[in-house]
Amino acid sequence: MSQLNAVELAKEVEADIVQWRRDLHQIPELGLVLPQTVAYVKNVLAGLGIEYDASYVNGNGIVALIHGKKAELNSDKVLAFRADMDGLPINEATGLAFSSLNQNMHACGHDGHTAMLLGAAKILQENRDQFVGTIKLIFQPGEEYPGGAEPMIQEGAMLNPKVTRVMGFHQGQIDPKVPKGTIAYKEGPIMASMDRFLIEVNGKGYHGAYPEESQDPIAAAGQLINALQTIKSRNIKAVNPAVVSITRVQGGFNQNIIPDKVELEGTVRALNDETREFIHKKIEQIAHGIGAALDVECVVTYDYKYPPVTNDEQVTTEVVNSLEEIFPGQLVEVEEPLMGGEDYAYYLYEAPGTFLFLSNPSDIEGQFHGHHHAKFDVDESLFYMATASFVKVALDYLN
Repeated sequence: MSQLNAVELAKEVEADIVQWRRDLHQIPELGLVLPQTVAYVKNVLAGLGIEYDASYVNGNGIVALIHGKKAELNSDKVLAFRADMDGLPINEATGLAFSSLNQNMHACGHDGHTAMLLGAAKILQENRDQFVGTIKLIFQPGEEYPGGAEPMIQEGAMLNPKVTRVMGFHQGQIDPKVPKGTIAYKEGPIMASMDRFLIEVNGKGYHGAYPEESQDPIAAAGQLINALQTIKSRNIKAVNPAVVSITRVQGGFNQNIIPDKVELEGTVRALNDETREFIHKKIEQIAHGIGAALDVECVVTYDYKYPPVTNDEQVTTEVVNSLEEIFPGQLVEVEEPLMGGEDYAYYLYEAPGTFLFLSNPSDIEGQFHGHHHAKFDVDESLFYMATASFVKVALDYLN
């Protein structure tokens, strides 16, 4: 049981957290290339006297270590906290005084994730005599795309020392049912996988007045669109959540010409790997069957992207019990898993852990506009809740 007051400590560094967030908000960068962001985080860590390795993902990911020094005791426990740092290719329209200075935007709150973890780092670095073991801070690029967690792990971010427990936060309003000013949790699956499929329908183009001379990929694409919807409605139990969405249909270039090729692209969401694999096989089966029936070639590319975010039940229970001590009545259980994806899922394959939601939406022009929107914003006055949570969990687990 921790003796320090995590909430008071978080409040003491609140101004720093807000300033870090606002600085980062002005320099959003994309994907796996974040030179300005990484330089900023490195500078803060160096100022705090925290050792770090910024060689990950070609110099775009950082792993920092804080070693506990309580009573000169040794411990094999290694608690990892993760923050993502990348933005989105969106022109900001919030009107905030600290709006983005380039054509990108932190429209999903990753600037706040980084700042809130830096706040926890400052507190824990200054209180190393209050815990044993090691705290590992993981600052990763590319959560939005193409995924920075997996390369970070492949390059050893969860090793040396080996992580024994991991925890992360997402701010904003991931679940609209969760009241503002609360922290949401769920044991087991909390977010879905995120996979991508592409079906290239290759036929033979011809004049639109003589369709019998063609091998029409548009007609085949129409059949595919209808048939793919039966995967969920006729092949998967209604109580098993899954999504198959076609999000791009592209083909043709003139009103009287049947094209040679049509492309269908989309996303698949599921809460377990078995369902993902089943949907992949059904897409292949349907595409090849329709291709054979309509005399076209259907080439399927299925990319397994982010797996489901599946929280460890024991860890989640322990974390919730710990946080209830500092935020009584402010922990809310998510009613049902969300079909959005997060590459934090990869860390949960490597160590038991949990992923939490901080509900802190902020209104622009009288309403919260949602994630990935040009007017997305968050309530900075609630940042302390995530920072205090990191501190409280660290002090409880590493004692």
